[in-house]
Amino acid sequence: MTVRRRAREIALQVLYQLEIGQGVPQEALAVYFENFRPSQKTREFCQRLIEGVSHHREEIDRLIEENAENWTLKRMAVVDRNILRVATFELMHCPDIPFKASLNEAIELAKKYGNEDSGAFINGILDKVNSLVGLSSPNPPPASKKKA
Repeated sequence: MTVRRRAREIALQVLYQLEIGQGVPQEALAVYFENFRPSQKTREFCQRLIEGVSHHREEIDRLIEENAENWTLKRMAVVDRNILRVATFELMHCPDIPFKASLNEAIELAKKYGNEDSGAFINGILDKVNSLVGLSSPNPPPASKKKA
C-alpha cells in the first residue's frame, strides 16, 4: 500500500472517530500514531489531511452539500461524508495532487469502507466539486508531428 493511500485510510478512520466521539484532531492522531506506528511520511501526509479538513471544514461541507443533489450532509453515511471531506480538501488545497488521483483514491476508500453505492455517489459529487473548484488539469494530448 502506498504512503498516501495509507495516510488517507488513517485520516478517514480518525475523522470518523472524531465525528462519532467528538475529540480533538491532534489528540486523536497522537493516540492512533502511538498504537499503530505508521511511517513518518504517512504521518506527515495524514496530519496534513486531518488538519486541512478540520481547518477548512465549513467551506468543504458547504461545497459538498451544494453539489450533492437531494442530499444533506446529515443524511450521508459518516464514512461517505468523511471520504468526501478528504477528497474535497485535496481538490481545493493540494495543487500537487492531480484530480484523478484524489478521485480514484476516494472511490477506492468508498469501495473498501462504504456501502455498495458509495463509489458512484462519491464519484458524482467529486466531479461536480471539481468542475466548480476548477482545479482539473487533464494532460493535453501530445502534439502531432508533421512531416515537412
